[in-house]
Amino acid sequence: MNSSPAQSASPRVALITGAAKRIGRQIALSMARHGWDIVVHYGKSAQDAASAVAEIHALGRRAVALPCELSDAPAVRALFSRAVAAMGGVHCVVNNASLFEEDTVADFSLHSLDRHMHANLAAPILLAQALHAATPAGQQACVINLLDQKLFNLNPDFLSYTLSKAALQCATTTLAQALAPSVRVVGVAPGITMVSGHQNQTDFEQAHQITPLGRSSTPDDIARTVCFVADSPAITGTTILVDGGQHLIPMQRDIMFLATATAS
Repeated sequence: MNSSPAQSASPRVALITGAAKRIGRQIALSMARHGWDIVVHYGKSAQDAASAVAEIHALGRRAVALPCELSDAPAVRALFSRAVAAMGGVHCVVNNASLFEEDTVADFSLHSLDRHMHANLAAPILLAQALHAATPAGQQACVINLLDQKLFNLNPDFLSYTLSKAALQCATTTLAQALAPSVRVVGVAPGITMVSGHQNQTDFEQAHQITPLGRSSTPDDIARTVCFVADSPAITGTTILVDGGQHLIPMQRDIMFLATATAS
């Protein structure tokens, strides 16, 4: 899974966590089309990662697939170093990978919170820290954190996940302050985008329509926004919601449990 086609005079390299499948894969392919070389991080999806690398090579960009357990801090630090060694540098980190397990206050545990905080908060901060240390003076790099529209429309479902994403949103602001001017930090908050959890396709399609625009986000919507942010040197410390306005409709439960609801 090594890098291949010839690189341009000044290659831009993006490290994208969870890039083997789903939204992360779409982001990787879109950034490759926009001239980025890609480090495809994966957890256990080695075959999907290899396929993503092959697709990126077919677009004429370099790519490499690197595994890492994001709950392991030394492994996360090593991931960044391995990415630099493989590609010659990293100029953007997209923190897309996310642990998303169901819990509520009724079955909340410190173990669940700890697992979500390690994967969804600590790993992105460590990667931002490493990117800042590796960015030469006078140059600018970018961290893009995938968040969630539910931070702007809270409900009690997926408690540990929600707390970890709320902390990452706070980190997006504070890291933007701390790492400027060499590193920009921006959040992108999708709405319901792909089938998740206990949903089937019909449930998803119904839930996807519960927005003011009659549709929530698609993987392409998220990828377009990430590419826009990566190429926008004046944007930092903010979050862009890409959800069809889903956050404007108050909900007492997570959207995935409201498949039978209808938009008002």
